[in-house]
Amino acid sequence: MYGLIPFTRGGAVAQFVAVPAAVLAAEPARLDHDHAAALPPAGLTAWQGLVVDGGLRPGARVLVQGGAGGVGSFAVQVAVALGASVTATADAEAADFVRELGAEQVVDHRSERFEAQVKDVDLVFDTVGGDTQEHSWQVLRPGGGLVSIVAPPDATKEGCRFFVVEPDRTGLEELSRLVADGELAPPVDRVLPLAETAQAYAALEQGHRRGKIVLHVS
Repeated sequence: MYGLIPFTRGGAVAQFVAVPAAVLAAEPARLDHDHAAALPPAGLTAWQGLVVDGGLRPGARVLVQGGAGGVGSFAVQVAVALGASVTATADAEAADFVRELGAEQVVDHRSERFEAQVKDVDLVFDTVGGDTQEHSWQVLRPGGGLVSIVAPPDATKEGCRFFVVEPDRTGLEELSRLVADGELAPPVDRVLPLAETAQAYAALEQGHRRGKIVLHVS
């Protein structure tokens, strides 16, 4: 079994934790434990942001801000699996990685202005915030939407949403189906032992990761 521990409970960085059975699902048979562990937090964030809050439909044009990161790398794959045309921002070193995830276009956020490269987007999935979020409004088509996991967008603008991921068995089952169909592979940047938890959290502050950082519980 695998799942997202409710935020009302402690004990994620531990050998054992008590969770409600209702938030768990069967672990995908194709994955080892480390890759399965990477799936619930980032995968559910991508699924809920794109499908539940973003109303993603096949044929949509999606811009993923931060396509190489822990959540963005899942968002690119999920959007593509659901029939969307995906553009993503990333640094030049990660461009090939993001294309391998399924993005049709990758914009180097260090050397290019994405708002000059992209237009008529149906949905922006924002994992960056700040000026990136603010400039994202320029690329949306009329009636398009923006979903952020970083900070609430400008409330005066229509079609904006901010959310925090929640445990969701149905969402996990949908993600497991995508894994079984070969349409989703959890990207793992590195796996560290439980004893190196402090180093894992320090790595989160460094940025420029390709996928999730996983703690291995022996």
